[in-house]
Amino acid sequence: MVLFIGKAWGALTDPLVGFFITKTKWTKIGRLMPWMLGCTPFLVVSYFYLWYVPPFTTGRFVWYLGFYCLYQTLITCYHVPYSALTMFLSADQRERDSATAYRMTLEVLGTLVGAAIQGQIVASAHTLQHCPTHNVSDGHLGNSSGGDVVRSLLVRSEEYLSHAKEVYMIAAGVIGSIFLVCTIIMFLGVKEKDDLYTSNTEKQIPFHQGFIMVMRHGPYLILTAAFLFILVAIQLVQNNFVLFCTYAADLREHFHYIVLTILVSAVISIPLWQWFLQRFGKKTAAFCGITWIMPFTMMLVFIPNVVVAYIVAVSSGLSVAASLLLPWSMLPDVVDDFRLANPYCKGHEAIFYSFYVFFTKFAAAISLGVSTLCLEFAGYNTGACKQPAPVVYTLKLLIGGVPVAFIITGLLILLLYPITEQVRLRNKLHLDELRKQSSSSRIGDDLGLM
Repeated sequence: MVLFIGKAWGALTDPLVGFFITKTKWTKIGRLMPWMLGCTPFLVVSYFYLWYVPPFTTGRFVWYLGFYCLYQTLITCYHVPYSALTMFLSADQRERDSATAYRMTLEVLGTLVGAAIQGQIVASAHTLQHCPTHNVSDGHLGNSSGGDVVRSLLVRSEEYLSHAKEVYMIAAGVIGSIFLVCTIIMFLGVKEKDDLYTSNTEKQIPFHQGFIMVMRHGPYLILTAAFLFILVAIQLVQNNFVLFCTYAADLREHFHYIVLTILVSAVISIPLWQWFLQRFGKKTAAFCGITWIMPFTMMLVFIPNVVVAYIVAVSSGLSVAASLLLPWSMLPDVVDDFRLANPYCKGHEAIFYSFYVFFTKFAAAISLGVSTLCLEFAGYNTGACKQPAPVVYTLKLLIGGVPVAFIITGLLILLLYPITEQVRLRNKLHLDELRKQSSSSRIGDDLGLM
């Protein structure tokens, strides 16, 4: 419940952040950079307290809900300008595509490194946790009485909880410190450029007017709708994969390594998809990359063994990489298309990116809500070592059939996406001409002032 409410809240804050960014004036360090610098310390603190166990028990739900909503708000304040920053690094499409590929590769690599670091730190806590293999109500276990067994389990449980509290806070502190260092590196190494197409006298469009114009732009609506369905499918697989490995496929001893295999495969394959989209086009790359996951997830459902699981992990990494790279690589092309249709508008980039981030978080909230409701109706028992047959069947559907249906729907919508490689190159030529005119206008204004 906390995760669902927090993700929904985070999605709702995206348009608000986009609104405030459009109102932000240019500073010496840019227009987007102050947002990322300002929220970073508070973001680190809120993340740390997500893993802190308060001394009281009555209001813990409110504690975690409050800090998780705060964390989602702050990560939105960071992520929206960070994503939109791509548009202010260069006006060249190829350079922006390259920057997007580097960004997504390092994001997935950062997820892999973060998972490895936190996993190693908290691994010792999980060595104390286990499922008993015997029923303590039998009255005896070997030479011990049932009461001795119960007391032993209680002591072990207390040791586990105490140790887990400590190591999870240590892990949160380490991850937060890494985040802070990375933000400082970004501030020192990245230079934000002002709008490269409009003149200095051009005014930014009001948020409400920009919102109406963006929501009327066909390519943006098609791209967002298509990847909304695709991301719901990917999130369904990710959210339920651990439960599937634990209760439906008897792979609980391997799922940590399977998840790492997926991340490693995604890191390696992002440069591959970057080459593929340059060679064959982004729309073709999206179809090839996204459809790749469908037969393999179905194969895991019907053949749930270790060998198949690792094959599926490698192939799933390819599709995860495509689902991460392609929408962020195609979104600047949509912004360019909007720029060409509205050459005198300025300050609309944050609207595009904030609402796209909103829809990606909305997809995560939908997948989490669907998974929770389906498992609840199936009779899922939290913390149980074995789940009833309806839960196992539901997990198979959430891993196989349902994601495939969502992916097919998203790809059918993507067929309508109008920005082909020919259209993209045509837009590039027209925008280069517009940029030359803007540069000439600025030079003329400067000479006139002299």
